[in-house]
Amino acid sequence: MKQDKFHGRVHHAGRLCNAPGCEEAGEFRAPGVRAPGFDGPGDYRWFCLDHVRQFNAGYDFFAGMSADEILAAQSPIAGWETHTRAFRPDAGIDQAPRWNDFADPLDAIQKRARARREDAMHRQEAARRGIGPEERKAYDVLGLGFDADRKALRGRYSELVRRYHPDRNGGDRSHEARLQEVVEAYNHLRSIPAFT
Repeated sequence: MKQDKFHGRVHHAGRLCNAPGCEEAGEFRAPGVRAPGFDGPGDYRWFCLDHVRQFNAGYDFFAGMSADEILAAQSPIAGWETHTRAFRPDAGIDQAPRWNDFADPLDAIQKRARARREDAMHRQEAARRGIGPEERKAYDVLGLGFDADRKALRGRYSELVRRYHPDRNGGDRSHEARLQEVVEAYNHLRSIPAFT
């Protein structure tokens, strides 16, 4: 087997160097205008040896990055700190089904799929109405529909405060975190134009 003196040389008859005015064979690959992404490896430019050396001398991998992005890219674990879906601690599942609640395991799977589908439809409806993630979360905490008015907001808030407040539960403070979520959601929603 014949070893080539230059690593990366691709012998191909008929491909010309992409440098303007160069008539040499384009045997060395360089990044193109379109960067690699989810739809493929991107474009390449092909240069002769002299022009690929010139390209490499002026190439800046960090061009357009902020100082924090450069620091992250230089980290020894760059690219390894993320988990794939299968190897995340939760395996990409929000929570395991309670198998005892179902006679057939397929019912559990179907219920989860239905819940995810409903959640996606809920997010789409919120986006269609111009409701951002924070507002959507506040609606969910209070258990309100997106068409609720100020009267419905006030009524639901009063109901939930009565349910979770320690004074209404014999001094039981176990629902304080939930009560705090309700208060924050109410304060957030009553400040948006739909409820003013």
